[in-house]
Amino acid sequence: MTEVHDMAHSTIVGGSTAKRVMRCPGSVALAAKMPPRPASEHAKEGTLLHDVIAQVLEKDRKPEDMLGVTYDGVELTQDLIDDKIKPALAALDEIDPDGRMEYAVERRVHFGARIPDVFGSCDVLGRVDDRVVVLDWKFGSGVLVEVEDNPQLLFYAAAALHTPDLKWVFEGATEIELVIVQPPFIRRWTTDFARVHHFARELEYAVSLAQKPDAKLESGDHCRWCPAKPVCPQMTGAVERSLQSQIATLNADEIGALLTKADLVEQWISDLRALAMQMLESGAKVPGYKLVQKRGTRQWADEAAAVSFLTDAGVDAYERKVVSPAKAEKLLKTQKKTLPTDMIMSVSSGTTMATEDDPRPAVLQIGSQLRLALAKLQ
Repeated sequence: MTEVHDMAHSTIVGGSTAKRVMRCPGSVALAAKMPPRPASEHAKEGTLLHDVIAQVLEKDRKPEDMLGVTYDGVELTQDLIDDKIKPALAALDEIDPDGRMEYAVERRVHFGARIPDVFGSCDVLGRVDDRVVVLDWKFGSGVLVEVEDNPQLLFYAAAALHTPDLKWVFEGATEIELVIVQPPFIRRWTTDFARVHHFARELEYAVSLAQKPDAKLESGDHCRWCPAKPVCPQMTGAVERSLQSQIATLNADEIGALLTKADLVEQWISDLRALAMQMLESGAKVPGYKLVQKRGTRQWADEAAAVSFLTDAGVDAYERKVVSPAKAEKLLKTQKKTLPTDMIMSVSSGTTMATEDDPRPAVLQIGSQLRLALAKLQ
């Protein structure tokens, strides 16, 4: 499936990054220096579902007509339709029970000359009676997203106000409703034009600060999805201070204060490991670390030969599938027989990062090294 929204968000600030940039303008310059991160399976699934529901609304297609379509290896299944798409469409019916809302889907919204190069992609922008509806689909199940004063939706509303071909949505309206549909939940919050205009002024100020060489860095819950977290001085400083703390000497107040930052530090560690892994996989050097094969699991070298051997040995080779080598060894033990070693091979499930003193040999990144060599020849 072709993605509906190509380059949906500005590299300066978009809907999903508005909260972070407004609280931490310095993150813009740091994030620009980071290598692009590969999309997670959850992100790919979200993109697929956004594209499917856009086609349902724009082209009046039925979700079942798109069963089996894929986006970057993620397939639309009946379970995804039942668990995500249908509840989302039901939520839209709750917002617009009479089907009178006029709407635009997956529209690029921007601030024009007021805040140059700042834009985003709004999932649904609608108008019913004197009410503007700004709706965002959230297909992830892990983190519940609150709607009141939501910076992402305020960004879309403010940007849409500055987008000339969307004037029809706002003309004559008296209120703006922000809606988050996160199946099976729907959250709605109504505000006025004054709040949206105030948000635009705050965003404009934050973007101007972000362009300064000494733009402020500030840590907080907005750091969660920041790509620059592994190299951010605010985060590395917090980690250093934590390491210097003598746990046994802390009082209850100090422990409570540190615990509030524990999740943030754990996220930082996870992102740091992911960045190092990404660098190693691309062929870059990370001093003190290397890529190694994950611990291998034993598998049959020749499954048919294994079945034949086990059957001749009086062992039932099948449960729901051919039993594993470990299970076969237990079954053979009751027969006082052993399993020939040439029937088994060790297969790694992939690579992982390890310290240089790990006894496993480093993985040779032939593909990455070849690409780097070719790049130098060009």
